[in-house]
Amino acid sequence: MKFKSLHAWPTDYTEAVALQARLRRKIVIRRLPRVRLVAGADVSYDRGDDMMHAGVVVMRLPEFEIVETRAASLPVDFPYIPGLLTFREAPALLDVFRKLECRPDAVIFDGQGIAHMRGIGLASHVGLWLGLPSVGCAKSRLVGEHRGVGPARGRRAALRYEKRVVGSVLRTRDGVKPVYVSPGHLADLASSIHLVLRCCPKYRLPETTRAAHALVNEVRRSFA
Repeated sequence: MKFKSLHAWPTDYTEAVALQARLRRKIVIRRLPRVRLVAGADVSYDRGDDMMHAGVVVMRLPEFEIVETRAASLPVDFPYIPGLLTFREAPALLDVFRKLECRPDAVIFDGQGIAHMRGIGLASHVGLWLGLPSVGCAKSRLVGEHRGVGPARGRRAALRYEKRVVGSVLRTRDGVKPVYVSPGHLADLASSIHLVLRCCPKYRLPETTRAAHALVNEVRRSFA
């Protein structure tokens, strides 16, 4: 898969925050196109280890047939800082996306889209790099407040941050803890929610996320 280099990667906090402020203006929020091939991306690393293991799984909807899987292991070059996860994980993920032979219609990331203190989480930032529709589907909240969510699958509550809606708290399975969905790039909230629900036929997390998570854990164990 080919895409242009968007920027050099900063090595300190101040440069990274300034870059986020510039890139945020490039994010486009619009309805997702028809999605047939959807990718899931994830990373894994052992605490204290200096290697990161990244993976991407592409599936065909609605069968969830695996079309392609790719993985890579790279050194970690940026510290763990809340709000700057992209600078730690994205270089490895982009290395994997470059290996893909197919071009997915959309990517679901195990992270935030615009539901971020500076409006550009992992899904938004990597979506800009790839030039692909991207959606954040995180297991936990980074920013914002919301009301309670009903117990049934499909129930949701608006996630608000600084007086605007930045995402949705979405129940993907009856009685199970919700996920936090936000548009990344070239997607809007309504179509992001629809895609996540479409990819969660049985479990809390999208099938793409589950497959990518299994892949990177297998790579991490084999690397040791």
